[in-house]
Amino acid sequence: MTVNVSDSHHPQGEKNGCAVRVVLVTVPDEETGNNLAHAVVGDRLAACGNLIPGLTSIYRWRGEVHQDPECLIIFKTTDSVVDALKRRVVELHPYEVPEFLVLAPVEGFLPYLEWVQTEVERNERP
Repeated sequence: MTVNVSDSHHPQGEKNGCAVRVVLVTVPDEETGNNLAHAVVGDRLAACGNLIPGLTSIYRWRGEVHQDPECLIIFKTTDSVVDALKRRVVELHPYEVPEFLVLAPVEGFLPYLEWVQTEVERNERP
C-alpha cells in the first residue's frame, strides 16, 4: 500500500503530500450525527467519524444572526473519495446548505495514516 507521501527526507514519510483528509460537518444534534457517521463509515467513505456534541453555532443566515446547538462530526478519509463523501453527506444531511470543510493534514503518525487509507481503499477495490 502506498501512503502517498512526497517528502522523502522524512524516514517515516509523515510530512507533506499525505492523501488523508479531515472533513468537518456540523449537524443539528447527536442523533443525526450518529446516523450520518454510521452511514458514511459503513459505506467506507471514511475510516472514522468522531462526534463532538454540545457545540453552539452563531452564524448569519439569510440576513439574520442565529444561535443554535449543533454537533460536529470529524471524518477521516482520503482525497480519492472526498467527492463521493460530499455527495453522500449532502444526500443524507437535513440542512439546506450543510457545512462540509476539507482539511489536508500537514503531518501525521504513519501507522494511523496507513490505517485510514486501508479502510477507505477497501471501498475502491473491485
